[in-house]
Order: sequence, then structure tokens, then C-alpha cells
Amino acid sequence: MRGYNTSDTIAAISTPPGESGIGIIRISGKDALPLADKIFTPKKGPKPSTVKTYTMHYGHITKPGQGVIDEVILTVMRAPRSYTKEDVVEINCHGGIVSLRAVLDRVLESGCRLAEPGEFTMRAFLNGRLDLSQAEAVLDIIRAKTDSALRAGLNQLKGAISARINGIRKGLLEALSALEANIDFPEEDIAPPDHKQTRLLLDSANNSLKSMIEDSRFGRVLRDGIKTVICGRANVGKSSLLNALLKTERSIVTPIAGTTRDTIEEIIDIKGIPVRIVDTAGIIEPRDLIEKKAVQRSRKYIETADLVILLFDGSKKISPEDKALMKKVKSKVTIAVINKTDLPLRADKKLILGKFRHTLDISAKKNKNINLLEDKIAQLVLQGRIIGSDSVLTANSRHIRAVKEAQKLIAQAINSLDNGLTAECVAEDIKSALTCLDEILGKRFSQELLNKIFSEFCIGK
Repeated sequence: MRGYNTSDTIAAISTPPGESGIGIIRISGKDALPLADKIFTPKKGPKPSTVKTYTMHYGHITKPGQGVIDEVILTVMRAPRSYTKEDVVEINCHGGIVSLRAVLDRVLESGCRLAEPGEFTMRAFLNGRLDLSQAEAVLDIIRAKTDSALRAGLNQLKGAISARINGIRKGLLEALSALEANIDFPEEDIAPPDHKQTRLLLDSANNSLKSMIEDSRFGRVLRDGIKTVICGRANVGKSSLLNALLKTERSIVTPIAGTTRDTIEEIIDIKGIPVRIVDTAGIIEPRDLIEKKAVQRSRKYIETADLVILLFDGSKKISPEDKALMKKVKSKVTIAVINKTDLPLRADKKLILGKFRHTLDISAKKNKNINLLEDKIAQLVLQGRIIGSDSVLTANSRHIRAVKEAQKLIAQAINSLDNGLTAECVAEDIKSALTCLDEILGKRFSQELLNKIFSEFCIGK
């Protein structure tokens, strides 16, 4: 795709840049083994093109006139039992950028081209090793921020989403075949489709699609995280709370109001949920342009937050700034947190309790009740749902759009069936729904779609 020949042999560095003990260069394509013969000198034993699949060999990458470039371990994986279903060679080099670059240059000059982003995984899809939803799961696994997100990605890679979609497709195809038999052969003595059975099949598909839509919220949370903002007036302990949640000193903490002059964002794992937590600048009257920008950014973060932690200083009376913030976040899902409970209480706790459904007393400085705050965040996100290791959660926005469209079409088909419309009308909606589901699996795809999906991958995957 993307205007290049997918029969080319390709190569790329498959490990992140920087210094490490090992770096890997992956080669895939019909010329991978002859190319390896050209550049690899085994310490002992035969050439790579003659060895068994799934074997590793010690030797050197060499170049005529230059000699040894690097000491390596070379792995051979023959088609079709490889990641791409093509012949694959992986060269384990020393992990410095200079040695990796030198070996890659030697590979490229020997008869292959540099892989495009995601091209190895795209070939796995095009060669039938993965369907499109499984190919997309590879990127979710790479980007997983928590164990739960990793498990969800692995389940999708194993085919959990595909199995769910294929189950829905099976019922729809059964309903469609009965309808089309009467449409295509009206003169034949074929019994009309069983209205009740067709309705049951469509109801089952509709319910399954609705369930996937409901699950998608949790899938998106696991993949993208929930945007949580810590806000409050100056010097209520926002930075101390961020440090307590991170279990490290990320923010500077001083008794001087306005120490945090800009937003600070981190991702933390709370009960398996990736939480993108933002420590905002105190909402104060800005003294200079920098503070003005910081206050504007803080307000924007509050407006777009999924969850707000509104922090109060329990050792001080409720201020006009506190009241202004209480008003500002009233439409948001908010946890009102009274901080500094290690000091005498002066805040009007009754007022806070009357304004907010979710409240908690903590001492960020003493690390008191931070675990209860974590439990409360998880509870609000999951609303009683337990995410197990075998959960099948739809997280990909492309999948969600297709599932929603398919569900709408099946609901329309049910309505047509109940209102006595022709079999052709019902069948057309079912066909359109099947098209949506086929797009998820990659049974139907365009070059533009593949380019968009795989351009998000790193070059070596």
C-alpha cells in the first residue's frame, strides 16, 4: 500500500533509540535469507539460507573492505511461520545507535529498503496472519499504560473482538439467507422466512451490539485513561496531593501560595485504570503574563476534565475563591477533598457536604486516606464494574463507530420486520450492517484506511 511494492524485502530497527545491551534489526521478505547470507559470517556452521527455522546463530556482520561491523546473534524464521508470514531474519546487535545504524546501513545497501511505519504488521494483515482488529491491537499493546490495558490489548490480539464480531455476523447471515431465498426464488416452493426466528436472530445481534457499545466506555478508559484535574485555590495542597498519588516528589511543594505556575500532567495507575492526572495552578489573581496564561490553562483543563478533584484547605475558612470554584465545577463529576486534616478544622465542612455527593477527608502531607481517594476514583470510573483478565472491551474509535452504525441498522431492520415491510427492505439493512462489521475485521478495506491505521505505528513494528 501507500504506493510501494509489498513484495519488496524490507528492514528496520525494531527497538527504541538510545543505549541498551541489545538492539534488533528485523528483515522481512523473499530476499531476507539470501541477504543474510551476503552480510552474515557465522562463527561456525552453515549459511542462514540453509538452516532450520526458529534457530539462532552466532557470528558477525561484515562488509568487504571494512571487515567486522558488529558481533551479533542472527535468528531465522521461515515463511509462513513468522510474524509477517514471510521469511524473516532478526539481527540482535549491540544496542548503541552507532552500531545499530551501521548494521542497518549494511542491510539496506545489500538489497532491501527501509520499512514504512507499521509495514511489518500491515504485511501480517495482508498475508492473512491477523485480521485488521488484531493488527490494531498490536499498537494498543505497545501503548498500554496499565496491566489492565495490556490484558485488554492481548485479548484483542488473540481474537476476542474478532470472535465476538464473527458470532454476530453468523446470526445476521442466517437471517439474511432465509430472507434472500424468498427474494431470489419467488417462483420456487420455498417456505416464507419464519418471522419469529428472524426476529430472534436480529434481537440477538442487536443486544450484542448494544453490549459492545456499553463496554466501549470502559475500553476507552483503559486505553486512553481518564482525564482527572486537581484544582483548588492557591496553597491548598494540590502539589502535595499529586506527589502523594504519584508516590514521588514530582511537584515542588512550599508554603508560598502560587508555587505551581503552570499545569503538571502525569499518568498513574489506579486500580488498573490509567489516570491522566493534572495539577493545575492555583486559581488566583495573576500577577504577571505567565500566571495569567497558567490560570487560563487551568480553567481550560477543568472544563474538559472527566473527573475533578476539588481540594479545600481544612485548616482555613471557606474563601470566595473556594465558592467560585464550587460553582464552576458543579456540572462536573467531582470529588470534594478536604485536605490538611492533620491541622485543626476551620473549614465549613457542612457547606461542602451539602454541595457535593462525593467527599473525603485527607492529609496529603501525612499520606492519610490517599488509598481511600484512589478507591473513590476507581469506583466513579467503573461504577461497580469489575474488569477481569478475560474482558472483551471495545476501545478503538473506528470499531466503536462501525458498531454503532451496525446497531442502528439492525434496529431499523427490526422495525421494518415488525411493521410488515418487504423482505427486501429488511435484507438491505442487514447487508449494510454486515458491511460495517466486515470493516472492523478488514474483510473490506481501502488503501486510505490502511495508510491511516498503520501510519500510527513505529517503523520497526
